[in-house]
Amino acid sequence: MAKIQKVLVVNRGEIAVRILRALADLGKRGAVIYSDPDRAGLPVMLADEAYRIGPAPSSESYLRSEAIIELAGQIGADAIHPGYGFLSENANFARQCREAGILFIGPSPEAMAVMGSKVESRRMMMDAGVPVVPGGRDPLPDLEAARQAAVQLGYPVMLKAASGGGGKGMRRVAEESELAAAFRAARSEAMASFGDDAVYLEKFIDRPRHVEIQVLGDQHGRVVSLGERECSLQRRQQKVVEEAPSPAVSPQLRQRMGEAAVKAAEAVGYTNAGTVEFLLDADGESFFFLEMNTRLQVEHPVTEMVTGLDLVEWQLRIAEGEPLPAEMAAIEPRGHAIEVRLYAEDPYRRFAPSPGRIDVLRLPQGPGIRNDCGVYEGCEVTIHYDPMLAKLIAWGADRSQALRRMGRALRELRVEGIHTTAALYLRLLEDRDFVAGNLDIGMLDRKLAAGELDLSDPANPDLAPIAAALAHFARTSRTTASYPGRGRRTSWRHAARRESLHGGGRWI
Repeated sequence: MAKIQKVLVVNRGEIAVRILRALADLGKRGAVIYSDPDRAGLPVMLADEAYRIGPAPSSESYLRSEAIIELAGQIGADAIHPGYGFLSENANFARQCREAGILFIGPSPEAMAVMGSKVESRRMMMDAGVPVVPGGRDPLPDLEAARQAAVQLGYPVMLKAASGGGGKGMRRVAEESELAAAFRAARSEAMASFGDDAVYLEKFIDRPRHVEIQVLGDQHGRVVSLGERECSLQRRQQKVVEEAPSPAVSPQLRQRMGEAAVKAAEAVGYTNAGTVEFLLDADGESFFFLEMNTRLQVEHPVTEMVTGLDLVEWQLRIAEGEPLPAEMAAIEPRGHAIEVRLYAEDPYRRFAPSPGRIDVLRLPQGPGIRNDCGVYEGCEVTIHYDPMLAKLIAWGADRSQALRRMGRALRELRVEGIHTTAALYLRLLEDRDFVAGNLDIGMLDRKLAAGELDLSDPANPDLAPIAAALAHFARTSRTTASYPGRGRRTSWRHAARRESLHGGGRWI
């Protein structure tokens, strides 16, 4: 296949920046699209070319598949990179790209369609011998079928949307009296979120871990596993902290899970980067296929940090037809990496959105620290899209060092003008269960509900008298003071006003 010369990145924020940087490293041109609120975004500043695609609503901008493909043809783009979110797992969009003669950097539309349906992918995995959560092979036609299936599996059970993910259309049912209401709610939410009200039933797995395997597949039939990521720290079914490797996975379990992930990818003829997600039972040995994300994952940097690979670069190489080297299958994790997602949300106000202007932005630096950031000082954070601003990644020779470095990074981080979730992660670094690696997918929600992470009150009584003293000092001090022998003057009042104090993840 011919080498790619120009790629149209059809995304925004930090992932668009990440892809543009990989393109620049490979000597390829990178173009981006942008909506009206993103016209002054960091991707627009860094791209070789930038093109307006529409107003704020995603349906009128980042989801306009036909307009995007037409634009790619007009500007002479060889390929389209979808990033994650928006059109990244849209099989119809991948098919449209192929029909237009534009390379879609990702798997085939056929593989994407199979893995995009949770019911169809479950069937495929069962046939391939990949362990799945006990449950049905088909969508539930009605409530009576759901009752019969639940009795056969035994309560508690999980209702899940056949299409989509992210916790949408998902309901836990503890007993039969809850089933009817949960069935109606799951179908309604599934229809609203995915345009498909089909749901299916699985056995509820109590307090599992969420462990996923990164895979790469080339166009020559080779699929490799690049190890696991621990993604159990979730808030409302959304990941917030990820790490590699998992503190719960032994080398033997890593091999078993990797082999299952490769088998899953091979079953659908998978190419490019993908992630096979599993639930790891509390027994620490049993695992079950959950779904496959047919795209680059948000948390891909932790795998890059422990393998030394650039996954976006390999996405491009695979798209150009390059085979994966045989030695890639033997890669073992080196050290430990942890990632936190920095959201424009106020953890002291039940994670309320915090849009606005970023007045001050100081990103952490130093050994083992990586910032994947999509914003800059002075930019506006809009309410229209996902509130993730950046990802902070810390690498260490072991998990303990990675945790210490993450703590240093979070203490160095300074964001003013909006609130972020940095305080949540500082609290987690003090939590015994997190530090010990005793995790499960419901742990964070339970701790937040119980107030164990102390995020209920932003006031810090220890800092209050200090702040009051500084304010009083600023009001009453002399305006200037002489320094003998130096021949210059300085303003005490100005210096006092510039003081800032940091406590509990907030600046005052």
